[in-house]
Amino acid sequence: MSAPQSSADFEARLRAIGDARYHDKHPFHKLLHGGGCTPDQVRAWVLNRYCYQSAIPRKDAALMARCDDPALRRAWRSRIEDHDGSEEKEGGIVRWFKLAEAVGLDPDYVASKKGALPASKFAVEAYVRFVAEKTMLEAIASSLTELFAPKIHKERIASLLEHYDFADDRALSYFRNRLTEAPKDVQFGLHYVLEHADTLEKQDAVAAALTFKTDVLWSQLDALYAAYVTPGHIPPGAWRPGEGLLKEAAA
Repeated sequence: MSAPQSSADFEARLRAIGDARYHDKHPFHKLLHGGGCTPDQVRAWVLNRYCYQSAIPRKDAALMARCDDPALRRAWRSRIEDHDGSEEKEGGIVRWFKLAEAVGLDPDYVASKKGALPASKFAVEAYVRFVAEKTMLEAIASSLTELFAPKIHKERIASLLEHYDFADDRALSYFRNRLTEAPKDVQFGLHYVLEHADTLEKQDAVAAALTFKTDVLWSQLDALYAAYVTPGHIPPGAWRPGEGLLKEAAA
C-alpha cells in the first residue's frame, strides 16, 4: 500500500478542495455579494439557509451521541451552544432570526421551514445522516468547510453593508460572531483529522467527506438559483414572494 501523505501535504490537499469547490465560487453567492440580489432573492436565501443553520446542532448532537471519548465530547459540545445558545448568551439560531427580521421575514415562518425548497431540506438531511452514519473521522472531517468560512464571513459582512439597506450590526450579528467561533472549531477539527488520518485510505476518506460537504453547500445554492434567479422555476410548496413576511414588510 502507498504511504500516507505528510501532514503538510495532506493539509494542502484539503485546502485545495476548498479552493476548487467551496460555495464562494457559486453564481448565486457572487450575485448576493455583488449587490445583485433583489429583496426577495435575499429573503429566499435567508429562509433556505436556515434549514442548514438549524441542522448544525442536530448533526453535532448526532456526532456526540456516538462518541465514547469524554474529552472529544467536551471539545465538541461548545459547537451546540454556539448555535443553540445558553442561559448566558444567545446562539447563532437567534441571531439568524434577527437577520430574517431585518430582511422582512417573520421568524416563526422561517422556523417552520414550510417554504424551504425541497433540495435545501434534502441536502441538509443528507448531511445529518452522513455525520450519524459514517466513521467518526469522516464525520469530523465533514465539518472542515470551517477552514474556508472566516474569509467568506468577512467578505459577506463588507458586501452586505455596502449593497443592502437592511444590513446593520444587529442583522449581521451571526456572521460577526462566527469570526471568533469558527477559528476555534477549525483548529480542533483540523488537528483531529491530521492526527487520526494516519493511512492513505483514511486520508482519502477525509478528502471525500470534505468534498461531500462542499457538495451539500453547493447544491443549496443551485436550488436557490434555479428557483429564484431563473424565472418560473419555483417548485410546488416552496416560498413565493409575498409569503411569510412581517406586517411592515408586507404593507
